[in-house]
Amino acid sequence: MKRPGFALCSAHGLRAAALLLSVTLGPVGFADAPTPAAPATLESLGLQPSGPPVREHPGWRAPKLILVSPALHDQLAPLREVAPGVKFIELPQASARDIAAADAAFGLCSADVLGKATHLQWIQWLAAGVERCVQQPLVQERHLILTNMQRIAAPSMAEHVIAVMFALSRHLDYFFKEQQAAHWEQDAAPMLNDLEGKTVLVVGLGGIGTEVAKRAHALGMRVIATRASGRTGPDYVSYVGLPDELLKLAAEADFVVNCTPLTPQTTGLFDQAFFRTLKPSAYFLNVGRGKSVVTSDLIAALSAGKLAGAGLDVVDPEPLPADNPLWRLPNVIITPHISANTSVSDQQRIALLRENLRRYTAGEPLLAVVDVSHGY
Repeated sequence: MKRPGFALCSAHGLRAAALLLSVTLGPVGFADAPTPAAPATLESLGLQPSGPPVREHPGWRAPKLILVSPALHDQLAPLREVAPGVKFIELPQASARDIAAADAAFGLCSADVLGKATHLQWIQWLAAGVERCVQQPLVQERHLILTNMQRIAAPSMAEHVIAVMFALSRHLDYFFKEQQAAHWEQDAAPMLNDLEGKTVLVVGLGGIGTEVAKRAHALGMRVIATRASGRTGPDYVSYVGLPDELLKLAAEADFVVNCTPLTPQTTGLFDQAFFRTLKPSAYFLNVGRGKSVVTSDLIAALSAGKLAGAGLDVVDPEPLPADNPLWRLPNVIITPHISANTSVSDQQRIALLRENLRRYTAGEPLLAVVDVSHGY
């Protein structure tokens, strides 16, 4: 959870490792950019300490050994600055003894590692989406502390959403094709649409959804939303509904943006019934998870003209096969799970890693703690 969503800045081999991670988890990588002051950066994103001090967690001790994903190869130096007494070992170089002795793991949550890491207390995930980690039985059985990258890439992902909204409403995909053909034709061009005055439904008013709402409101759009935790929201959201109000609110929307995490409740949420509810002039955008959408139902709605278009940064399956009809449908913009891949997001990710490492070593409350029972 971009998720780990970072474009690696290391040698070709590590770039390949990050690419493999990105296929299943979202793009992972860190740019070579100066690290901003952690507290100011993270507070501005709404990240606050949560839960009791970790020193009160059964089994806690100041870490001596931390296992790290190869995705962090180029960021070990700034991590060592925060915890000079900690030994960082990358997989697959770690021995069986190293894995067994590890106090924490950064970007690692496989059944194999968890089964061998018998002293593990803390997992710092490198993305916002943690569905693959919370599904590991040992995470719950051993009451491991799990932290993620929630809110870190939200501003960058929200800008991506707005960019795609502009591209769809202004039919830029059409004009790009006309440009490639050196074709100047005004009379047959599609009618352009303004965002001002349109209604956007943000599904999942969390970190990403709030940033999307903020930018949409600034453009003069009416913002409505759903969230699972209640009806509260910022002033620039005119109405916040509960998840069971999705279809009612979707009928009002000119744009629907999925920002939800993948949970049992959101898997397959956007199905035939949902797309049938939308206005034919509406657009659907997804920066949450591909499995929240029934892909065949989305294709059917687009093919039948029941939907004006779609902007998809995540799809199911990923990577999208070359023969999937989504590639060839008009007014569909597909990006390969890269909406969080910006230098700003990279700086904020390493800031969170450093701050949580400092906090864990000192036994303080952590940031971005995941409620494993809820899955986010």
